[in-house]
Amino acid sequence: MTAFLIVLLLLFAWSLTADRLVRWSVTAPLAFAAAGIALTRGPDPAVPLELDAHGFQLGVELVLAVLLFVDATESKDYDRLEKTVGEWRLLGIALPVSVGLATLFGALLFPDAGWWLLVVTALVVMPMDLAPVSTFLRDSRVPLKVRAALNIEGGLNDGLISPVFVFCVANVVSAEGNTVGGLVLRAIREAGLALLIGAALGFCAGWLVRKSLAGGWAGVGSLRLAGLALPFLAYSAAVLAGGNGFVAAFVTGLCYAPAAHAIGGDSLELVHDAGQVMAFAVWFVFGALTADEFATGGIGWAVVGYGLLALTAARFVPVVLSLGGLGLTWPERATVGWLGSRGVTSIVFAVLAAAQLPAVQGTFVVNAMCATVLLSVVLHGLTVGPIAEWFERRTPAAALAVIPPAR
Repeated sequence: MTAFLIVLLLLFAWSLTADRLVRWSVTAPLAFAAAGIALTRGPDPAVPLELDAHGFQLGVELVLAVLLFVDATESKDYDRLEKTVGEWRLLGIALPVSVGLATLFGALLFPDAGWWLLVVTALVVMPMDLAPVSTFLRDSRVPLKVRAALNIEGGLNDGLISPVFVFCVANVVSAEGNTVGGLVLRAIREAGLALLIGAALGFCAGWLVRKSLAGGWAGVGSLRLAGLALPFLAYSAAVLAGGNGFVAAFVTGLCYAPAAHAIGGDSLELVHDAGQVMAFAVWFVFGALTADEFATGGIGWAVVGYGLLALTAARFVPVVLSLGGLGLTWPERATVGWLGSRGVTSIVFAVLAAAQLPAVQGTFVVNAMCATVLLSVVLHGLTVGPIAEWFERRTPAAALAVIPPAR
C-alpha cells in the first residue's frame, strides 16, 4: 500500500508541474524513471517493488498495445501529405540495416557473446518507440511529414521485428530452432491475421459508434469507453487467433481514427489519458529494473558504448541514407534519424527475452536494454524541445497555419 500511495503522489505531482517541466526538457519518462531509480534502490527502499514475472510481462504488453493504438489515432492529418514520407524505406531498408549494424557493434564490444544472442540484443534495442517523446507527435511546430514518418515507423516496426525476435530467441535456447522458411510463413501468417482483425475491428467499431451517436443511443462521453476498450479487444483477439497483437492494435487505431475524429467531442481523450498513466507505471518499473542492474554489478562502459552506438550510428546513418531522394530536407531527414527514441517496446522485448533465456544471457539483454533506454530517455528527452523550436524559427507562418495545433 505504501508503494501504491507514493506512485499516486508522484502522478499527482507530475500533473501539477507537467507543463513547466516539459519546458525544461524534463519529460514524463525521464521523471518517472528517475523516481523509480531513486525510490526502489538500496536494502531498505522507500518503495519495495516485487514483480511477478508473468504478470509484469502481460502488463507491459498491454501497455504497448494501448500506446500503439493511441499513436495510430494521431494519423488523422496524414492524408494531406501528397506523397510517401519514406515509411516503407524506414521499415524495409533502414530497420534491417540498423539491426545488422547493432549486431556488428555488439560483436566488436562483446567478442565472447554468441551471434544469436547478439542478434537478440540488437532486436531488443533497435525498435524505435516514441513514448519518451510522445508530445512530439502533436507538436505543430514540427513538419507533419516528419511526425508521420516517425509515427508510422514506430507503430509498425515492433510488429515486424517480433516474429524475427521469437525465432532468434528460440535459436539461443535450442540449437534446433525453426527454419527460415518457417519463420517467413509464421511472420506472414501473424501479420496477415493482425491486419485482418485490426481492420475489421477498427472499421466495424467506427461504423457502430457513428450509428449509435446518430440514433441517440449514446453520447460522445459514453463513447469514450469504446475507444478505451478497442486496443485491449484488438490485442486479445489477435493473440487468441494466433496473430500479432501489437500490429492489430495499431491497425485498429488507424481504421477507427476517422470515425473517432468525425464524431468529435474528445472521444479519444480517455484512452489517451489511460495510455499515458499506464506508460508512467512502466517507466517507474523501468527505473526499478535499472536500479537493480546498478546494484548487482553496474552497467559497464562497454554496455554504455553499445547503447550510444545503437542510438547514433546504427540508427542515424541507415535512416538518413534511406530517405534520400524523397523530397525531405536535410534537417527533416536528420530529425527522423536522431529521434529514434527507445522505450516501452524495448522494455517489453527485454522482459520476454529474460523470461525465456538462461539467466546469464537474459541478464546481458536486460543490461543492454537498460543502458540504451536510459540514454534515450535522457538524450532524446533533452533535445526534442530544442528541435521543435528550431523548426518553428525556420518554418514560414503560413505553413504552420495549416497544421492543426498541438493538443
